[in-house]
Amino acid sequence: MKAIRFHETGGPEVLHYEDADLPVPGDGEVRIRVAGSAFNPADNGIRAGSLPIPITLPHIPGYDVSGTVDIVGAGVEGLAPGDDVIGFLPMTGDGAAAEYAIAPAEVLVRAPRSVALSDAAALPSVALTAWQALFDEAGLASGQRILITGAGGTVGGYAVQLAKRAGAYVIATASPRSRDAVAAAGADDVVDHTTRSVIDAVAEPVDVLLNLAPLEPEEFAALVARVRDGGVVVSTTAWMAAPDDTERDVRSVVVFVRSDAAELAELVSLVDSGELRVDVAERVPLAELRSIHERAAAGTLRGKVVVLP
Repeated sequence: MKAIRFHETGGPEVLHYEDADLPVPGDGEVRIRVAGSAFNPADNGIRAGSLPIPITLPHIPGYDVSGTVDIVGAGVEGLAPGDDVIGFLPMTGDGAAAEYAIAPAEVLVRAPRSVALSDAAALPSVALTAWQALFDEAGLASGQRILITGAGGTVGGYAVQLAKRAGAYVIATASPRSRDAVAAAGADDVVDHTTRSVIDAVAEPVDVLLNLAPLEPEEFAALVARVRDGGVVVSTTAWMAAPDDTERDVRSVVVFVRSDAAELAELVSLVDSGELRVDVAERVPLAELRSIHERAAAGTLRGKVVVLP
C-alpha cells in the first residue's frame, strides 16, 4: 500500500510518500480502508520529536481516521467488513495517512451518514477535545456564561457549537479572519482580540474560561479574574500551565484528549441530527501531506485539512 512515513524525527522533509506493507489486524483490531485522515497540529510535534509521545520508527502519522472496515481480527464483535467507521487512533501507533490503517475496535464508532465519509475524519479528536473540556472538565450547564479564547480554531468551532447547544451564553474571541465563522457557530458575543482588550471587553463574570490559544502567561492570569468565585478554567494548551485562584475557589485543569467511543458516538448523532456541523477547509491527496506539514510549521495553515488516499 501507499503511505506517508518518516524514518527519523525532524522537519517536514523527513516525510516520504512510499510503499509500505499492508498491515494485518491483531486480536481486537480491525483493518480500515481509509477514506480520509485529518491533519492535527500535534502531528507536527510528533514528527519533529518535540512532543513526548513514544512512537516506533518508521511511523505513519494521522491519528484521526474515517473509512470502511476491511478485515476484522479475532475477538472483534459489533463490526464487520463493509461498515463505515470513524475513530481517534492511539497516538503512539501508526496512523491513517495511508491507504489502510489498523485500529483497536474499541475506539471506532459508526460514521455519520449526513457527511461524506472522507470528511468525517475531521470530527474525532477535535470534537472530543471540545466535548471533554466543556462537559467532563468544566461541567458546563444551561444558563452559564463561558468565555472561549481562540475560538477561531478547529477545536473552537466545535466548542462554540456545543456550548451554545448546551444553553450557555457564549463569548468568543476571534480574529477578523474567523469572526464570521465563530458567529455562525453560535457565539452570542464575538470579541476581536486584535482590536480590543479581551479583559476590557468581558465586563461581567463568566462561569467557565476555556482557553484554546497560546496566551501570554500574564494575559491568561488576568483573564482568570473574570471567572466568578467557584468557577472553572480549562485549557487545551498542554505546554503551559493553566492558572487558578485558590482564594476564590477557581480551579484550573489542562485537557489531554482521550479516545472515548461513547462520547464520539454522541457527537456523531449530533452531526446526523443537524445539531453539529463538520467543517473542512481543504482536502488534499495523501502524496501532498508534506506540504501541509510545511504550512503548519510556518504558521500559515488555516482550518481543518482532510487527507485523501
